[in-house]
Amino acid sequence: MTTNQIAELSQFGITEKVIQHALGRVKVRDVDYADVYLESRVCESVSMEEGIVKRASKSVSQGGGVRATAGEKTGFAYSDELTRRDLEIAADTARYIANSPQGERPVAVTHRARPTRNLYPATTSIADVPTDERVRLLNLIDAEARRYDDRIKNVMASFNTEHKIVVVATSEGLVVGDVQPLSRLQVTCIAEEGGNRQIGTFGGGGRAGFEFYYEQDRYRHYAREAARQAILNLRAVEAPAGVMPVVLAGGWPGILLHEAIGHGLEADFIRRKTSAFTNLLGSRVASEVCTIIDDGTLPFRRGSLNMDDEGTATSRTVLIERGILKGFITDRLNARLLGIPLTGNGRRESFQSIPLPRMTNTFMLAGESDPQDIIRSVKYGLYAVSFGGGQVDITNGRFVFSASEAYLIEDGAVTRPVKGATLIGNGPEILTKVSMVGQDEKLDEGIGTCGKDGQTVPVGVGLPTIRVDEMTVGGTKS
Repeated sequence: MTTNQIAELSQFGITEKVIQHALGRVKVRDVDYADVYLESRVCESVSMEEGIVKRASKSVSQGGGVRATAGEKTGFAYSDELTRRDLEIAADTARYIANSPQGERPVAVTHRARPTRNLYPATTSIADVPTDERVRLLNLIDAEARRYDDRIKNVMASFNTEHKIVVVATSEGLVVGDVQPLSRLQVTCIAEEGGNRQIGTFGGGGRAGFEFYYEQDRYRHYAREAARQAILNLRAVEAPAGVMPVVLAGGWPGILLHEAIGHGLEADFIRRKTSAFTNLLGSRVASEVCTIIDDGTLPFRRGSLNMDDEGTATSRTVLIERGILKGFITDRLNARLLGIPLTGNGRRESFQSIPLPRMTNTFMLAGESDPQDIIRSVKYGLYAVSFGGGQVDITNGRFVFSASEAYLIEDGAVTRPVKGATLIGNGPEILTKVSMVGQDEKLDEGIGTCGKDGQTVPVGVGLPTIRVDEMTVGGTKS
């Protein structure tokens, strides 16, 4: 193989020999592993309000980070100037932080590669879409939302894109690169009637081309859903409070799994023994109807990657199988220290960040119940369709989530919409109370962003319709 197979390297104006030299300075005695991460990123954003473009921006960034790991220690340094001297300084700094003596050992590149798959082929590069085409899309959304109902008084829409090129070179002799597109379209509508103002939000995206938003009239769907939620909330009643059965709808409510369970299965928390799931591998942590997966190999999905930010191919990892804890989400460092499989979940926000074990697309597999039967099984409870913000404590799994769209279930039927509902509970405990899982497995529309240790990365979530037999609902009506 030749370096032409990693055309991305030419983007950075440096040679393979320069990378080898930097690795040679950092991969010395006492350093277990070292890598160089190069990144070039172009981000564009256009936002519209009241039919007027309120903001349009474009940013370009480029740089590289050098990492050294020695035992549990990690040394890391980065530079936004990519010259031989800058990489030498970064390599020496990373080695020093990892507390390894100065020296130099040749590191040969023995394997040049491209990712073995392409999960996000696009007919049109998202970076090549002109601004006037982006504005035209937002104008179409504005008109569609206003057509939905005369009570829609304000429409806000934004379109954000990212075109990222990455190259990872490791002390194990691997050099691998990838081109990673990403986009997200978000619509917010405000409805007003008799002094009552309510909001509705919807959107979607992924690692696809611009045509994605026109296929299947997706942009119309986003606009109409945002408008529908706003109009619906005009007639919402106060949410009840108390302990009751809760039915979670498919798709975006999977954010509850991500926050309350997924973070606790990330290997750094397991290694530090700060997770509620520490020492529970092989134990029952959920009811037998629950199987939870993290899968970074789903085509076009927001959380998917051909390779993670350590150059490892992403994978499909079974976390919980029929209620039994089967695995964790790992990066290189924590997989090595724990002696468990590497899953390709080493992710970083940018070249300025160290990789951490992070989720990709995390979801529950479909079960055997008809979704309507799940609703009919509830005498009185809550049906949560969509969530807004939430908080979770990974040390004990306790969470609080606010429902942005929810309904009462009365005598087995979905009735009145409610507002002000919050779901309160403990992630591991809630999983044991899941008694029915629907056949309607569904992923979110592609809007998720996950924060951890000051870093944000795009993720996906998913869920079929499920019944939780008992959950605390916080509301304003007792």
